Amino acid sequence: MPKDFEQLNYYDMLDIKPDASPFEVRHAYNAAMQVYHPQSLVSYSFFTGEERRKILSLIEKAYQTLISEQARKAYDAELIGRGELAPSADAASPARKPVGIFDISRGHAVRPALSAHEELKSRIAASALVGEILSKNELRGADLKQIREELGVAIERVAQETKIRLDHLRNMEDDQATRLPAPVFLKGFVKSYLKCLCLEPQEDLSGRYMDTVARLLKK
Repeated sequence: MPKDFEQLNYYDMLDIKPDASPFEVRHAYNAAMQVYHPQSLVSYSFFTGEERRKILSLIEKAYQTLISEQARKAYDAELIGRGELAPSADAASPARKPVGIFDISRGHAVRPALSAHEELKSRIAASALVGEILSKNELRGADLKQIREELGVAIERVAQETKIRLDHLRNMEDDQATRLPAPVFLKGFVKSYLKCLCLEPQEDLSGRYMDTVARLLKK
């Protein structure tokens, strides 16, 4: 792995400014994961498998630090102490409150989670692409992936929220029908996925997805 990347601070790793909002942090993280993913054509020839794993590990650590209000505050203080970050003018004011889609901090009351829920629903309503995909008679895993990426939600966050294994989620999104769990489990997985992204009506959408999987298995 290039030493230059290892020496970057977390903001530089995600290519964001120190005052970036939680939404910008999530979006940058998702973009970085796409670039350095093992199947990415963008960076495939530049890194060995080991270098890529280290980079992805650093990106994940950067994200987990910057998306957490308390961890980010401590990290900023560390950067300020090293002279790598100038103290903000509003340092004495209350810390910014993250309104992340998947803010599961136990220290917050119900209100931030509700705000995040409404924020996601607002994005769905404003997206012509999401509306177009949901209006189709057929719903494929690739459609779910396109919606998730349109909403700026990392697949790791879906795994964390739904407790579904990453390999199952990736097989769902990649339409790997033969690698999916039994239908009785799969339908529950897809409903949890839809609920996580606030996609409705869940019963109808999950039914369309299951019909697609059944057709793929017959090929």
